[in-house]
Amino acid sequence: MYIRQQLEQNEKAILSSYACLSVNSRGRERSEEKCPVRTEFQRDRDRIIHCKSFRRLKHKTQVFLSPEGDHYRTRLTHTLEVAQIARTIARALQLNEDLTEAISLGHDLGHTPFGHAGERALNDIVPNGFRHYEQSLRVVKKLEKNGKGLNLTYETRNGILCHTKGKEADTLEGRIVRLADRIAYINHDIDDAVRAEIISERDIPPQISRILGNTTNSRINTLVLSIINNTHTDELKMSPDIQEAFDKLHGFMFDSVYSNSYAKQEEKKVPQLIELLYTYFRQHKELLPKENMLTAEKEGIDRAVCDYISGMTDHFATETFKNIFIPYAWQLNTTDKRRTKNADT
Repeated sequence: MYIRQQLEQNEKAILSSYACLSVNSRGRERSEEKCPVRTEFQRDRDRIIHCKSFRRLKHKTQVFLSPEGDHYRTRLTHTLEVAQIARTIARALQLNEDLTEAISLGHDLGHTPFGHAGERALNDIVPNGFRHYEQSLRVVKKLEKNGKGLNLTYETRNGILCHTKGKEADTLEGRIVRLADRIAYINHDIDDAVRAEIISERDIPPQISRILGNTTNSRINTLVLSIINNTHTDELKMSPDIQEAFDKLHGFMFDSVYSNSYAKQEEKKVPQLIELLYTYFRQHKELLPKENMLTAEKEGIDRAVCDYISGMTDHFATETFKNIFIPYAWQLNTTDKRRTKNADT
């Protein structure tokens, strides 16, 4: 018996009747020989971890643009925190932890540079708009591996697409990721905002703190335990008082941090930067990477430029802008100096 088959039997024996078993996956878009060691969802997870888009997340903004300091979250650390919270819930509810982790690790692969400011800027420019969750699906289906995509299972792709808005995921594992994403970003954004001295823990309304707790750890623990203790069927839910407090906490963060003019002052520069890059590469498609030029031929220049810019890190987008639009001070290099000297003699 392959190790994979033993793992599949373990899933059947241990997991809840509401869990998505790897043997029941709706499969991949392109059929493949099964791995002798890993289940289908474990393979999804591994493919995401090893892809280029996942590595680039470490240089993409979470909330604060290019913050000074080593302890602010990036899109990568956010992703890892989502995965940790989601796995904890999935394990407690006896759901498929491998599927939950794969969706968590892939959910933000299509996010733009400069966080949601970059997403809003692209959404205003691109025909038919831009949504990072749709781009995340495009990354795993088509853009990775030189246009071949990662060929993930249906369940992982569905969870990535449905992790934030609109229709809920088909699996409970995918719905867990949607909750874990919100729990993670609200709480770590509080932590980062306190570190940046935008707010203090004392600013959080006491009626919220009394229910959820006074620290990041206690709030996350309260929210996770509430989901675990109040989910008895295929409907994930918190107790009414904790859900209400959590919604109020989100409102507090929106008013105090997400729309705070001081915290977001650098974001004012993002729309123009994105728009200028977009316009420039639409007019100079020959400067796009080879894979994006192929996309331009097959799907149009707007699709190609959107893929290119949304895949940039904050640093790469800024440096690209500087190289195109900011003039450099002219200087004679050493080779030119030798050539000039020889010519003079």
